[in-house]
Amino acid sequence: MAATVRVIGAGRAGRSFAKAIDDLVDWDVIDMRRRGVAIDDAADVDLVLIATPDTVVADVAAAIRPGRAVVAHVAGSLGLDVLAPHDRRAALHPLMSLPDAEIGAERLTGGWFAVAGDPMVADLAAALGGRTFEIANDDRALYHAAAAAASNHLVALLGHAQRLGASAGVPADALLALALGSAENAATLGPSAALTGPAARGDEATLVAHREAIGRRAPRELAAYEAMLAEARRLAAMEGEA
Repeated sequence: MAATVRVIGAGRAGRSFAKAIDDLVDWDVIDMRRRGVAIDDAADVDLVLIATPDTVVADVAAAIRPGRAVVAHVAGSLGLDVLAPHDRRAALHPLMSLPDAEIGAERLTGGWFAVAGDPMVADLAAALGGRTFEIANDDRALYHAAAAAASNHLVALLGHAQRLGASAGVPADALLALALGSAENAATLGPSAALTGPAARGDEATLVAHREAIGRRAPRELAAYEAMLAEARRLAAMEGEA
């Protein structure tokens, strides 16, 4: 018999999970509900998956009458305490970006998941072909900060690079290709060994030229450049100590 799932939240995460789970043989999404819509108890399903914004997870969980179901959320920064008063609690955070239901469902299949609590969510991740790791309650915020750095900060950095490039007529696609190649190098060699450029080789004259050019042509980008230069130097120092 297939395990039954109710998804609460019809945003990108909720729709991505619903589509991905619907493609599984031994799991069945019986319905997907928007937050704010009346919620029945958790007695008629095996898993209630709360895929709402983090700020309302506790309110949604409190509105669900406890039953036999595992009640889980997909928030990265929240622990299991927000799922009171339910006895069977869990967290299943997809360590990936879910921009829409189609792409999201593809990424959920075979992706990485941070899990906690009832093992049913690890079973669901395994059914999706995913890989899991456990994050303790006290470490959830730090874990989520790492995820934000790997995803959101990377996107912000690409925006910074493209704005600098635009001032000199550099195609955005050319910079994106460079970034993708560097990411592949970091995946293969590790960040420290993959670092190249003037910070890695201690070319201070070039770094001074960078700052002067940015100060003249794109002064609003100078603070971001200085911050990332400091991190590049820190990484270079770590490689030198290895």
